[in-house]
Amino acid sequence: MSQSQQLNELLGEGNEIDILCHNNPDPDCLASALALNQIAVAAGVDEQRILYSGDISHQQNRAFINLVNIDPQPFESATVKNRQADSLLAFVDHSIPGENNAVPSDTDIDIVIDHHPAEDIDARFVDHREEVGATATILTEYVRTLDVELDTDLATALLFAIRSDTLDFLRGATTDEYDAAGYLHTHVDQEMLRQLSTPAISGETLDAISTAIDNRSINSAVLVSHVGRTTERDALPQAVDYLVRKEGVQTAIVSGVVDDSIHLSARSPDPRVNVGTILNEAFKDVGSGGGHHDVAGGEIPLGIFADYTSDDAQLLSIIEQVITARLFAELNLSEEAEE
Repeated sequence: MSQSQQLNELLGEGNEIDILCHNNPDPDCLASALALNQIAVAAGVDEQRILYSGDISHQQNRAFINLVNIDPQPFESATVKNRQADSLLAFVDHSIPGENNAVPSDTDIDIVIDHHPAEDIDARFVDHREEVGATATILTEYVRTLDVELDTDLATALLFAIRSDTLDFLRGATTDEYDAAGYLHTHVDQEMLRQLSTPAISGETLDAISTAIDNRSINSAVLVSHVGRTTERDALPQAVDYLVRKEGVQTAIVSGVVDDSIHLSARSPDPRVNVGTILNEAFKDVGSGGGHHDVAGGEIPLGIFADYTSDDAQLLSIIEQVITARLFAELNLSEEAEE
């Protein structure tokens, strides 16, 4: 039995399905959830819910939800604790309970479809392909193989997700991405695709990027910076995407404080550096970090710094020093910055 047939058969067992996005879902996660939702409808599942934890704050993600017909609901842990026997739980674009999601670690998962590096994935159905550039690529294959109706919204969402996760086919794209894009292209709303690609940027995001530029320090080809406190979590990946383009920089890592956590975002086109491993090794004793070799993120509870000081400016300074020192140590660099 093919994987698509296995997925369809499992969906046929359920009366309802909760499709859980990871924390602060991006277009790849949201489009994948929308596709699995449509596959579940076609398989006869009566009730479908797309859930997420965290925030949807990035202006591109907000535009995605507004323009594409998708209505994700905030996740509550009671939803999975009290589910019925015929209720299915699916993860898209993530794979482990308690990692980048608010699901209790002992929760049984029915479906996992993901392309991020992970180990010991445990679910009734698993399609885990680290080699592909986007989870939306995998879901496009299922939509195509199972002959699910491909409306304009779904096609546009999936194509934009593939483009977004591969930086317009410049990062991690495989022949699978090009094949999926070719299939989706004729069904896409080009004007919607243009609007999704050029969302407005908030003033808070611009301020965070400006702060990251001002606070940058460079050691060898590694740039480290911070944005202080910000309400825009997604300003960090936007800042690091900008800074990694600086001449002479091969790896860029930006940190910032959002609510009660320290967030990190990393980029590295340098094949000698695996930023997913770097963030994991540098902060696994105090938080979490990981991702691909060229794109990664991390999160550290702010509480571990609570005993240092009640002065916020001093606290941010301490955080910057500790984060930078750990990163330089993991990268085997001295703490003498060149810029």
